[in-house]
Amino acid sequence: MSTELTESAVSPPIDPSAEPSSAPSRRTFIATTTAVGGAVVAGGLIAGTPLLGADEAAAADAPPSGSVSLTVNGRRHTVAVDNRTSLLDLLREHLELPGTKKGCNAGACGACTVLVDGRRVNSCLTLAVRLEGAEVTTIEGLAPGGADGELHPLQKAFIEEDAFQCGYCTPGQIMSGVGCIEEGHTGSKEEIREWMSGNICRCGCYVKIVRAVEQTARGK
Repeated sequence: MSTELTESAVSPPIDPSAEPSSAPSRRTFIATTTAVGGAVVAGGLIAGTPLLGADEAAAADAPPSGSVSLTVNGRRHTVAVDNRTSLLDLLREHLELPGTKKGCNAGACGACTVLVDGRRVNSCLTLAVRLEGAEVTTIEGLAPGGADGELHPLQKAFIEEDAFQCGYCTPGQIMSGVGCIEEGHTGSKEEIREWMSGNICRCGCYVKIVRAVEQTARGK
């Protein structure tokens, strides 16, 4: 096999007397481009709109907020909140009512159930700012005599039937049970299970929970 290179493949000889090339090197090109770009940006900042101050920048980054007035456990509240605040966070963090529990925070476990205008809702999925003028009842306001008064019949039934173990889901179970009774969905154990199915008990006290709801519905 011939190893001879063709004429076009052979590099031309370098003439020592020739003048150096005027084309910029790669390093010179990059340095020049960077410097010019920086000058253009700086000039734009100087000639254009000035940068925002710290207070203006903070105001621009602040989330939208609003005010809501609602009645919670018979007491009127007017609160300024972030528009994204859930009813659950309003109750726990703003109104200091920790009885309503944060479980999945996705509407799947029922631990955060409260009554809004007499209907049960998952407070973690309910925006607080949408409840203007609403009446909210939490586990703290369920007993007719208040925290130091007589218990609600369903609260008594939960104790009598031993319908809880760890107790984390119990406030939501009781609030949902009250709603279930008021809605008239207590015709049978099967109906109670169906209408209480949105409330999860990881301890598995379902039989006793159903029994407590049934007992209360019958007024025994």
